[in-house]
Amino acid sequence: MATLNITLDGHSADVPVELERHISDADVRRIAVELVRSGGVPGLHRFELREEAFQHYVVDRFRGAHGEERIYLRPKVPFGAC
Repeated sequence: MATLNITLDGHSADVPVELERHISDADVRRIAVELVRSGGVPGLHRFELREEAFQHYVVDRFRGAHGEERIYLRPKVPFGAC
């Protein structure tokens, strides 16, 4: 079990996801689109979300204090941009 945190339109929500193996960043983005479209992410239901909505988002992966996997899908931030 992993926790996927999705940030969209200034809102962020966690959703548990069953993963049997490591998945690619592209798979994380695809899963996120389907979860948001289906209403599976509390407060982030967007029925008309485009397939490429998360194309330029960053995928960060961390382990929690007890070894649980946490995956963050977030917009790129402009820190350090010239």
